[in-house]
Amino acid sequence: MSADASSIRILAVDDHPLVRQGIAGLVAVQSDMTLAAEASNGRDAIQQFRTHRPDVTLMDLQMPEMNGVDAIIAIRNEFPEARIIVLTTYTGDVQILRALKAGARAYLLKNLLHKELLETIRAVYAGKKALSPEASFQLAEHATGDALTPAEISVLRLIAKGNANKQIADQLSITEETVKGRVKNILSKLGANDRTHAAMIGLKRGIIEF
Repeated sequence: MSADASSIRILAVDDHPLVRQGIAGLVAVQSDMTLAAEASNGRDAIQQFRTHRPDVTLMDLQMPEMNGVDAIIAIRNEFPEARIIVLTTYTGDVQILRALKAGARAYLLKNLLHKELLETIRAVYAGKKALSPEASFQLAEHATGDALTPAEISVLRLIAKGNANKQIADQLSITEETVKGRVKNILSKLGANDRTHAAMIGLKRGIIEF
């Protein structure tokens, strides 16, 4: 459709062409929306935003060259009024919080694309915020939990890569006893049965990434 003054102009950012095609197909039949531009990574998204100044941006999180959260931060530093919807397959509560703190107005899972995308775009364009039910559940489930400290996250990241305590101690220039203490804290805070379980929880919740 051709853009007019009343159209919500949309920038779609995703490294998967099929996802962008799906968004384009949904938007094309809406009388109040137009797809202004597309981007396949965070760096491209910043450039496309500068060029097209979209009303609403749909942002994937995991992308090559620059991830979605870094792109949101960069765009909103330059354009504080940017309205950005995170569109992702990731439901981890830490990932969600990171995106919201960066300035995202909404967090939507890709499996809800056909059900909720259009109404979410309209809501965000109107100045509202929106979270998918799954994202809300993840945030609520861990809202009262103890967050890992940066030092504990560093240990968890190395655990996930298969390092033993001595290897972790060597890499972080700390004692093995310190590592053991941090591992104990990690297991307790995450409610994990063992190191492998802790790594799995960390990845699922978005505390660490591969």
